[in-house]
Amino acid sequence: MDTIVFLSPPLLRMSHHPHASSSAYTTASRHLPPPAAAAASSSSSPRLLTSSSRSAAALLKEREKDVVFVAGATGRVGSRAVRELIKLGFRVRAAVRNAQRATSLVQSVQQLKLEAQLELVECDLEKQAQEGIVSAIGHASLVVCSIGASEKEILDVTGPYRIDYMATNKLVQAASAAKVEHFVLVTSLGTNKIGFPAFLLNLFWGVLYWKRRAEEALIASGIPYTIIRPGGMERPTDAFKETHNLVLAPEDTYVGGQVSNLQVAELIGCIMATNSNRRAAYCKVVEAVAETTAPLLPMEQLLSTIPSKREREPPAADDEPPEDETEAAEVKPSDPKQPELPAEPSETRTGGKAAEPTLSPYTAYEALKPPSSPSPKQSSSKASQAQAQQMQETAS
Repeated sequence: MDTIVFLSPPLLRMSHHPHASSSAYTTASRHLPPPAAAAASSSSSPRLLTSSSRSAAALLKEREKDVVFVAGATGRVGSRAVRELIKLGFRVRAAVRNAQRATSLVQSVQQLKLEAQLELVECDLEKQAQEGIVSAIGHASLVVCSIGASEKEILDVTGPYRIDYMATNKLVQAASAAKVEHFVLVTSLGTNKIGFPAFLLNLFWGVLYWKRRAEEALIASGIPYTIIRPGGMERPTDAFKETHNLVLAPEDTYVGGQVSNLQVAELIGCIMATNSNRRAAYCKVVEAVAETTAPLLPMEQLLSTIPSKREREPPAADDEPPEDETEAAEVKPSDPKQPELPAEPSETRTGGKAAEPTLSPYTAYEALKPPSSPSPKQSSSKASQAQAQQMQETAS
């Protein structure tokens, strides 16, 4: 059962959904006009809500433009994104697997004195059914996903498949059912282009292949989206942007480069900040790195140079979100040979024709779906002898 944790002064209201941490925001996009700030809760006593107690229909009616659902809220990018969104005036539903591990997130938001704008939602995307994920999304109209298999679990051969693809795909399907207005997915450079050093990530059980499958699922879903493919984020600190300016490029441009977690979080905040910015990022795949020689430009300007993957442009009115339409264009699933994997939706909700998905070059990693054993079984000695004898007879 899903539950929601509300943070409001002076007490922390908890339920089953904590996970996140955060960081500061200072780029050209900081001048964007923030949405209306959420009203602080007037109650000072703990309040426990159960998301599953509300029907999906009721949640759709209550969908609010200034609420963002963040999956991976305790990660290095996700925690910073939570903080940036809150500073922009959004209310954030931070999805976490264990509320007891959200201490750093709670503390970082409390330092901003904006805890009334944070809700912790316990939601395990791997284990949760679609209905439960829809309930966790709640009344949010925007979704951010920055989940990924942990590098610490290097021996978990199925981690990238389960988390980078399966869990992300489940969130995409739930977001489609919830009719969210925009979905931002953070993946990686090199998901669709082989090159050094990005391809080295595939030594981690084909993680780039499974991230590409997640991208394809989002593109096929019909949800207005932005896919961010950042460069390496392990080394750069939050101060990286003081000497390296953000560069955005179309998909499959880079196979190497670095960018900080904070710069990616700020980009997420910029995209979500206004309807105008979401139009600039409409159905685009952007690669993000930071360079010392690059000029400092507004993020909206950088986004406007990236081509959209959908033919139809979103509505022009700043105060109107994209409307759902009955007519939908059919989108072929990217990989019809995978009946055991969750099926991608065959229609788009926006009515625009989606571009045909490009298959990942890392198809060899398809075999890394959860095996029955971590290591392949060796053939028996009798079978090997029989095979050798057959080869000799064929040769003679």
